[in-house]
Amino acid sequence: MFGNSSAFKISRTPYIIFGPGKFRCLADLPLVKNARRIVLVIGGKSFESTPQYAWITKKLKQLRIEALNVRVSGEPSPELIDNAVSEYRGFDIDVVVAVGGGSVIDAGKAISAMFSKTESVIAYVEGVGEGKVHDGTKIPFIAVPTTAGTGSEATKNAVLGRVGSNGFKNSLRHENFTPDIALVDPELTLSCPLNVTASSGMDALCQLIGSYMSTSASPLTDALALSGIESVRDSLIDVSTNEPGNIDKRAKMSYAALVSGITLANAGLCVDHGFASSIGALFKIPHGVICGIVLPETVRMSINELMSNENESEYHLSKYARLGEILTGECSKNVEKACGALIEFLKNLRIGLGLPGLGAFGVTEKDAEIIALKTSNKNNPVRLSTEILKNIVVNSL
Repeated sequence: MFGNSSAFKISRTPYIIFGPGKFRCLADLPLVKNARRIVLVIGGKSFESTPQYAWITKKLKQLRIEALNVRVSGEPSPELIDNAVSEYRGFDIDVVVAVGGGSVIDAGKAISAMFSKTESVIAYVEGVGEGKVHDGTKIPFIAVPTTAGTGSEATKNAVLGRVGSNGFKNSLRHENFTPDIALVDPELTLSCPLNVTASSGMDALCQLIGSYMSTSASPLTDALALSGIESVRDSLIDVSTNEPGNIDKRAKMSYAALVSGITLANAGLCVDHGFASSIGALFKIPHGVICGIVLPETVRMSINELMSNENESEYHLSKYARLGEILTGECSKNVEKACGALIEFLKNLRIGLGLPGLGAFGVTEKDAEIIALKTSNKNNPVRLSTEILKNIVVNSL
């Protein structure tokens, strides 16, 4: 059960409010009802067309709370954060509330963190900035996800980026940046288009599998990850195809996404999310789509390498087999057969959700080496060579 070590640590989590209809708790939260001015971070126009948006807008006016809106389109850039902070720096902001997908929540997280600073946020972004260390001071922050995918409502990092030849996807990170409150209402995901539901769900599954297989996993993160994986198994295909209005299954996906945020924050992720960063920095492809496309191949290649590695591979292969059993019913005692069933399940899931290959987004074989050299192997149960990473890209075209 404990693998190679019984030692682990767990980061802080938000105060979590979960359940259908719980969005209406937002106005009753002390951070909101005692505020005079809030920054409300939202995405495109989809949330604005919902009854929940109409309700919260009316409620804030009734409470005489001024809402200063920030709109996030696509994945947040440092410039978006800087502009929002600059525009509202002179205001006395009491709380930042982000209602939207992972990009919106990451933007809200970064905005709340930067009101106390005069520099550009890029100075504090890992790997690309000036190496400055943020002291964790922030405006109180509430995360309200409208998709079931990233789990950003439970993590301490905000992913910011730029797309292009010199692009990047890196994090602004501090333990204090974990949202003070995560208000998770599955009803908010009902308006998600089927393709967004599918890609978000694959992101959650990728994070759950990645944190379960991570070399930094613990018994606690394993237990949470497996419960989330079971929820994905029982709901993702249906809510992404023929049952988008099934609130019970939407709730299972919202739970899976929330749990994936908790597990990734404490166990880290595998090479599939390394690809999400390297490919996402070079091509404008939704994060969850990249995860869903590369996951079958990264799992297949990792299993193949473990099976050819005589040193300390039994433990991780048994975990892959356990995933095969949970997702397909194949008995995990036959490790090779269960691992094979897992690979086939992930391939068929990608096909069933209609996810195209990377080539549909302009990725070619010529890009494979550049992507491979930028892809992190961190926490993967077995190290994959640059050649293997290149083959994963090519096989995912």
